[in-house]
Amino acid sequence: MTQTENQTVWDETVLPFQLDRSDIRGRVTRLDGTLQQVLKQHAYPPEVSSLVAEAAAITVLVGQSIKLRWKLSLQIRGDGPIRIIATDYYGPTEDGQPARIRAYASFDKDALAASDGTPFQNIGKGMFAILIDQGEDMTPYQGITPLAGGSLSHCAETYFAQSEQLPTKFQITVAEATEPGQKPHWRAGGVMLQHLPKSSRPGTAAEPVRDDGLLAAEDLLTGDEGEDWTRALALLETVEATEMIGPLVTPPQLLTRLFHEEEPRTFDAQAITFGCTCGEEKVRQSLSIYSAKDISTMTTAEGRVTADCQFCGAHYDLDPKTLGFEAE
Repeated sequence: MTQTENQTVWDETVLPFQLDRSDIRGRVTRLDGTLQQVLKQHAYPPEVSSLVAEAAAITVLVGQSIKLRWKLSLQIRGDGPIRIIATDYYGPTEDGQPARIRAYASFDKDALAASDGTPFQNIGKGMFAILIDQGEDMTPYQGITPLAGGSLSHCAETYFAQSEQLPTKFQITVAEATEPGQKPHWRAGGVMLQHLPKSSRPGTAAEPVRDDGLLAAEDLLTGDEGEDWTRALALLETVEATEMIGPLVTPPQLLTRLFHEEEPRTFDAQAITFGCTCGEEKVRQSLSIYSAKDISTMTTAEGRVTADCQFCGAHYDLDPKTLGFEAE
């Protein structure tokens, strides 16, 4: 198999795996064309693009690990120049279908240009949230933790330790790739490790030992479990950026290189594609909560009500009379 074929086969996928000897499960993902579709809708500066790419990789890793009937969302909100990063992962509705991912960011262009902070620092103080919506007749779940640790990956690890009491590690690489004959474009690769929950694990809830008062994975495991976890993390840290996003090493080969003594067991890969759920009917439903007076303030000089999808850039141009109201 050529380098190009390696890349094509494994791009836009999530590969589940398990390290049975250590009771650790994991996921490997690579995103290329999907990211291009997410990012091309907006003229994001590099700082924003890198965070959106990291958030998308985290979202597909987490989303594929949950048996979803509908949607998992990631929401990052801060008081810095980068105000919002939002992603949605839609699980496949039928076997063999791809899962769908969409994402967008909101930011203050001038404030970002004037900042000398890292991309993560430009989010400022705020919150990291994971929301799970399993569809009709199901109560949505929401878990929130503060932004901390210097990266979105670390925030996700803190979320699982704090909200789910599950030791979790994310290793994410994002970069703007340059290939012969192609324009520079963003690629993302990621590995997620998660210690399998033990329903019979004795003892009380873990207590945080970090200065910020938040739980970390190392607070949750002791004894042999802790040693197994520490060993797996040490192995994961040997991964190189080119192995994560380059065409030379496939995800199965990467797992063998990292964890060959653990004899990683892989499962069927899940295909990922860009997908947005917006539509004219949904726009009409969202506008239905407004009064006739409110609709009139949204009506343009040309007598139209317009709306743009933040995720895919779709533009909707509606006659206010068809919304049940007449512009005043």
